[in-house]
Amino acid sequence: MSWLVTGGAGYIGAHVVRAMVEDGQQVVALDDLSTGDRRRVHDGARFVEGSVLDRDALRRALQGVAGVVHVAAKKQVGESVAEPLWYYRENLDGLLTLLEECRSAGVDRFVFSSSAATYGMPDVEYVTEDISKAPLSPYGETKLVGEWLLNDCSTAFGLQVMNLRYFNVAGAASPELGDPGVFNLVPLIFQALQKGERPRVYGADYPTPDGTCLRDYVHVADIADAHLAAARALDAGQPGATYNIGRGEGTSVLEVLDMVHRVTGLDCSYDVVERRPGDPARVVASVDRIREGLGFQATYDLRQMVESAWAGWQLRQQ
Repeated sequence: MSWLVTGGAGYIGAHVVRAMVEDGQQVVALDDLSTGDRRRVHDGARFVEGSVLDRDALRRALQGVAGVVHVAAKKQVGESVAEPLWYYRENLDGLLTLLEECRSAGVDRFVFSSSAATYGMPDVEYVTEDISKAPLSPYGETKLVGEWLLNDCSTAFGLQVMNLRYFNVAGAASPELGDPGVFNLVPLIFQALQKGERPRVYGADYPTPDGTCLRDYVHVADIADAHLAAARALDAGQPGATYNIGRGEGTSVLEVLDMVHRVTGLDCSYDVVERRPGDPARVVASVDRIREGLGFQATYDLRQMVESAWAGWQLRQQ
């Protein structure tokens, strides 16, 4: 079966391409290389340079394809607040254009890389897929509206859709596939240490065991495997669904800092600063549905995430 992976040269997309090629799938990777790197794309995949707003590139990429894994998107929360028009154009106009070309090409399977940002600030122990959605940023809004659009397409013309809402991604399957961005907690800690600065902890008075925020960290290789599982399920005729991707475990900021210290041997003394507006105390995925529906369970632990992220970080500093 042949699948198109959009954003296939990016951090998450390149891992999805790798997982699918190594599973024996025929894969086309589409990327405009605005943030992606052509060298990340597995040699076993066909590469097409272009964005999801480029109809000519989409038509070339969709030739012979039966399904799409749509990873391409702008994804920085703060940037989306500052540039909402850009985010809506890239994330929603891009999805709309892609879906129009999919329909013209007869593509009937679609895996959507969504986000836990669709939930907003859920005040629950475990975030289930069915709780109310209240995204706090244009980024989260574009992901939620994207899910609505896909569900409407499923109703209107039978598109089979898997929506995958992943939580806090970290790590790398190999050093060259490491996260090039410095937006998430682990690379932010690495950056501070590299500069000789003390990492910042935004609030230590939350109602959690050590006073710092709890998040559900999941290895990017597990994220890729979940996308592969969703694609294989659609190939097998399984109906579409919406799933969380996480470990179902909460890890605090201080626990992450402690693990970075253990892995790197560096002094991870930190400064506590004021809370950031809108940071919930706990956001941890309920993972029962994806385990039952796709037979998927995350396998990598926090140490493996930090070790692999550190290897990637060191490679990029060379």
